[in-house]
Amino acid sequence: MQYLISVVDERTGSATEEEMAAITKFNEQLQADGHWVFAGGLSSPSDATVIDGRGEEPIFTDGPFLETKEYMAGFWVFEADDLDVALKLAAGASKACNRRLEVRPFL
Repeated sequence: MQYLISVVDERTGSATEEEMAAITKFNEQLQADGHWVFAGGLSSPSDATVIDGRGEEPIFTDGPFLETKEYMAGFWVFEADDLDVALKLAAGASKACNRRLEVRPFL
């Protein structure tokens, strides 16, 4: 089973050197334990483009779909046997990056 772990933040690229070192160590452990699928940071929501292709012509709109103080600043995709394992891994990820996280299973 795979899980999306979203990093919730108010800023982009805000990790300190110490946080980046902890994230790197955490990622290395995920890889060693076979839970690593993919991870990455995201640029600011102001860099987003929203696309609505439901009509005859697609509509492209600059900026985020929703205006909100917090947003998804990065993510991990974990491989885990069940939700309990994913939540335990996410708790470690939250500690490493010093941010709140949201965990959602892929369908």
